Amino acid sequence: MANHQLLDNITHRNLRVITDRSAWYGDDIAATLIFPLEFRRIQSEYPIAFQRNAETRGYEPIALFGFEERENLYLGPNGWDASYIPLTVERQPFLIGFKTSTEDGVPQEEPVVHVDMDSPRVSETEGVPVFLEHGGQSPYLEHITRVLHTIHEGYAQNRRFSEALTSLQLLEPFSLEFEAGGGARRKLSGLYTLNEERLNGLDAASLESLHCSRFLESIYMVMASIGNFRALIERRKHLA
Repeated sequence: MANHQLLDNITHRNLRVITDRSAWYGDDIAATLIFPLEFRRIQSEYPIAFQRNAETRGYEPIALFGFEERENLYLGPNGWDASYIPLTVERQPFLIGFKTSTEDGVPQEEPVVHVDMDSPRVSETEGVPVFLEHGGQSPYLEHITRVLHTIHEGYAQNRRFSEALTSLQLLEPFSLEFEAGGGARRKLSGLYTLNEERLNGLDAASLESLHCSRFLESIYMVMASIGNFRALIERRKHLA
C-alpha cells in the first residue's frame, strides 16, 4: 500500500531519494504512460503504442519497455540503458496532488507535491536530499516540481490528443507475434496503433487541424517509433 503524504520541509526535512535504477526500486515495469510533449525524446528510444483507459474509454499513449508484466528490457546491472527516462518514471516517488483554498470567496484547486513514504526510494541516509539544510528546496526538488507540473499539463494534452485521434478514426488494434529466442514465441496484444491508411487518406482540412494543434508532429513521432519494436525484440532474445 502507498503512503502518500503532503511534502513539507519540517516533517520531511531529512528526506532523501535514491535515484538509482533497478527492479528493487520499482523500475521492473513493462510500460508507462507518456505525453506528446515528450514524444520526440521517446521515439528515439522506445516503441510507442496506445492503451484504452477502462474508466474514461479514451486512448492513452505508452512507451513499451518489455512484453510481459514486470519485464523491463532496458534494465541491466548498470541501471537503465537509455538516454531518456519518461516523466512518469522519473517522478517517482513523488506525485502531484491538489489542495483546496479560497480566493475572494471562490474555491481554488492548488497543485501541491506529495511523496510516497512507503517507496523503496525513500531514505534518510542514502540518495539525494530533498530539502537544503535550512529548509529551502534542493535543486533536485525544484527539478521534480517542474516534472510534476509538466505531467499535469500532459494529462490535459493526452485528452485532447485522444479526442483528435478518435474523431478521425486513426487508431486500430494491433498484435505482434515474434520469436523471443531459444525457439520460444511470444505475442503482444491488447494495444492500439495508428492506422496509416486512414492517415494517408485524410483531407486537407483534417491535416490542417492536426497541424494547428501540433498533433500532426506527435503522430509522426509515433510512426517513427515503430522501428524500436525490432530493437526491443532483440533485447528480449538476448535474455534467452
